[in-house]
Amino acid sequence: MRLAMYYSNRDIRVQEAQVPAIGKHELLVRVEAAGICGSDVMEWYRIDRVPLVLGHEIAGVITEAGEGSGFKKGMRVSASHHVPCGACAYCLAGHETVCDTLRKTNFDPGGFSEYVRIPAVNVERGGVYVLPDSVSFEEATFIEPLACVLRGQRLAGMKKGISVLVMGSGIAGILHVHLARAMGAKKVFATDVNPFRLEAALRFGADRAFAAGEFSPEELRRENAGRLADLVIICTGSVSAIAQAFDSLERAGTALFFAPTQNDALVPLPVNKLFWRNERTFVSSYAGSPADHRQALELIGTRTLDLKGMITHRLPLSKTQEGFGLVSGAGESLKVIIEPQK
Repeated sequence: MRLAMYYSNRDIRVQEAQVPAIGKHELLVRVEAAGICGSDVMEWYRIDRVPLVLGHEIAGVITEAGEGSGFKKGMRVSASHHVPCGACAYCLAGHETVCDTLRKTNFDPGGFSEYVRIPAVNVERGGVYVLPDSVSFEEATFIEPLACVLRGQRLAGMKKGISVLVMGSGIAGILHVHLARAMGAKKVFATDVNPFRLEAALRFGADRAFAAGEFSPEELRRENAGRLADLVIICTGSVSAIAQAFDSLERAGTALFFAPTQNDALVPLPVNKLFWRNERTFVSSYAGSPADHRQALELIGTRTLDLKGMITHRLPLSKTQEGFGLVSGAGESLKVIIEPQK
């Protein structure tokens, strides 16, 4: 089979490999679509582990089902690359995504390949999702990123009637804008440095999209009846944007740290200004649990969200390098999907 081997963002090679052999409780999936995630282009996060095959936002067809898997050949599925154990202290407390098992599990070899083996632990821990006929393969690549967004907003206390500011309008930010609008936010605002993404933020539900260089808390107040944002979702690693997020948070509001920064970035925290007498809350989120994935699939299947409209590029496996360039370049692209069978 063919796969796209990652050496760096500028060095991705299409190579040949053996189709993985499966065992009991395992699945072999022919990958029909795999999305490129923003985390896939974070070189600092994985450069010491290359070469490797990336790709965790997948959808495809089961071509082999191991004994006891509970699935059948021919089923259309998506799958979680990380799954929790369900029994540790973290899982029992509702923090499945910091579980040690979740951080060790993965696909073999990765979604940017013609076939992947879904290990037994992923199957047994509920990490495989049968797709209804109404959900296309490319739509199903949104299950994993949408699950992450759902979890983040839930942990941050998203509810109807609040005002939401999303800092950074890449694909994660656009998903947050779109979901916040669908969940009943009274006002939704977005920022970015890229005019293409600002237009996308408006198209997917923002009441106002601010160019990052022109944004200020005072501008936010003018657009939000004199108030700052009840919920600020930080979808950029820019230290200056994070500082803006602090200044844009209303009293008793919540800031959700959704995107990582550069590995060595430090952000000053004016403790008294932020917290004393203000009852603000800072939360973080990472990944999604199988329950989050199932909720994401339900939202996709009921057409609650317009996800297909976020896809800007569909590329064959041979152009994976081009796809990584589009995502890392943050130009006129939102969701880039690789189709390994093409």
